[in-house]
Amino acid sequence: MNEKLKVYDEKMQKTIDHMESDFASIRAGRANPHVLDKIKVDYYGTPTPIQQVGNVTVPEPRMIQIAPWEKTLIKEIEKAIMASDVGITPSNDGAVIRLVFPELTEERRKDLVKEVKKKGEDNKVAIRNIRRDGNDAFKKLAKEDVSEDEIKKLEEDLQKMTDKYIKSVEKAVEEKSKEIMTV
Repeated sequence: MNEKLKVYDEKMQKTIDHMESDFASIRAGRANPHVLDKIKVDYYGTPTPIQQVGNVTVPEPRMIQIAPWEKTLIKEIEKAIMASDVGITPSNDGAVIRLVFPELTEERRKDLVKEVKKKGEDNKVAIRNIRRDGNDAFKKLAKEDVSEDEIKKLEEDLQKMTDKYIKSVEKAVEEKSKEIMTV
């Protein structure tokens, strides 16, 4: 791959990676430990991800279980989950914390699909903005004795790259929407 295109490829890939991590944190009615990814627990004064202070498991399709390595952390973990936007009240038995995911209503599923599609559109816009930045940079190359044919080729390759990433956004949106709508 051309060095001039590599920068834009990396930026587009980062956009896709960010979108996928966003999608992973959207609840689809099934327990997914990734909904806890952005939650930090106060661990001796340091904000620490839940996965680093306990064992996170999914014993049942609609339940996440967190077994903290130190029993004193149970209250801290509960407080962090309550303060987050997960929308589930944790319960504990003194040793482990359980998060039980309720069945999603049809209306809630449709709202989540709309949210997924909006995030997908936002990511497509971000990818197109990267393409525009690339095309602008290529046009400036004309002043540096780069032939029009080379610039045209760079722009065509960037467009192909953009199309590829846009397709992967659409595919991810479709898969996540299908996952949400599956009862």
